[in-house]
Amino acid sequence: MTLIGHDAAWREWRDGLRGERMHHAWLLAGKKGLGKMRFALAAARELVAEPGIPQPEGQHPDILVLTNLPKDEKEEKKREDGKEYELARNIKIAQVREMQRRLTTRPTLGSKRAVIIDPADDMETGSSNALLKSLEEPPAGTFFLLVAHRPARLLPTIRSRCRLLRFPTLEDAAIARILGEQAPEADAGTRAAAVAAAAGSPGAALEFVAQDLAPVDALMRRIVETGDPDFTLRGKLAAEIGARPERARIAAVLDLARARLAQMAAAAPRGGLPAIVDAHADLVRLSAQAPTHNFDPGLLVMQIGGLLASTAAASSHADA
Repeated sequence: MTLIGHDAAWREWRDGLRGERMHHAWLLAGKKGLGKMRFALAAARELVAEPGIPQPEGQHPDILVLTNLPKDEKEEKKREDGKEYELARNIKIAQVREMQRRLTTRPTLGSKRAVIIDPADDMETGSSNALLKSLEEPPAGTFFLLVAHRPARLLPTIRSRCRLLRFPTLEDAAIARILGEQAPEADAGTRAAAVAAAAGSPGAALEFVAQDLAPVDALMRRIVETGDPDFTLRGKLAAEIGARPERARIAAVLDLARARLAQMAAAAPRGGLPAIVDAHADLVRLSAQAPTHNFDPGLLVMQIGGLLASTAAASSHADA
C-alpha cells in the first residue's frame, strides 16, 4: 500500500540524516493505522545503509524490532505453524534486556544500528525504566525509533529524550482511494461507512471492512439516537459482535465507538457536550484497559452500549 501523509516526516527525518549530529531517539506519534511502523522500517534502512555495503532484501541484522510477542508457548506454536495467534499484552522487560545485550556488540554490516519499538506505549513499567537507561546513555552508532499511538502513556522522561515526528490523519478522499485499492470487494455503502468511522486513519478504515463492522456501526448509530431504553439494541449489538470476539475485534469496536462519539461532539450543541465528553473519556479508559484486563466480552459490549446510550439526548440538548 502506498503510504500517504508522510511527506513532512520524511523531510524532517532526512534533514536529521544530513545534519552534523543525528538525534539518537525519535518518537513517531500519531493515530493508530497511519503507517508509522512502515515508515520506521524504511527510515531505519536509510539510516543503516552505507555506500559500498550491500544491504539484504529481507530482515536486516542491524535493525532490531521489539514488539508484542505471542502470549505463551501455545500461541508461539501457532505462529510457527503459520496460524493466527494471540499476542502478549505488553512488551516485556526481558525483550528490552535482550536488546541491550545485543547493543554491547558492534553492528553487523556497517557502523550504525537501529532499534524500533512498536508500539512503545505497550511497554510494561519495567521495560520503560530499562529502556530509559539506554536512551540516557545510547551506545555509539545506535538510534531508537519509538512508534506510539498514545504517546501520553510513555514516561515523560522517555518523551523528553526523543525528537518528535508527528503523523497527521488523512482526508476522507484519500482514505476512500485507499479502500478502493485495498478493499475492492466492499460495497459502496460499506466503504462510505468505513471512511466516516475511520476518523482519518486508513488502517482503521481497512479494519472496519475486515471486521465487517457495518452492522455494528448501524446499531451504534441507533443507540445514540434512541437511547435504547429497553436494552433491545444493546442485545443485538452483543450478538453482532459475537459471544467470543477476538481481541482485535474488541479493539476495533472500541475504536469505532470512540470515533462515533468524537463526531457527535463536533456537531453537538454546547449544552450536550458534557455527556459526550464523559462517555468518550470512559471509552478511552476501556480501550486502555481492554488489552490488559480479562473483561467478560458480553459485559464489556453492554458497557460500551450503555456509554453510547448515555449520550442519546446530547445531540438535541438545548444550550443553557
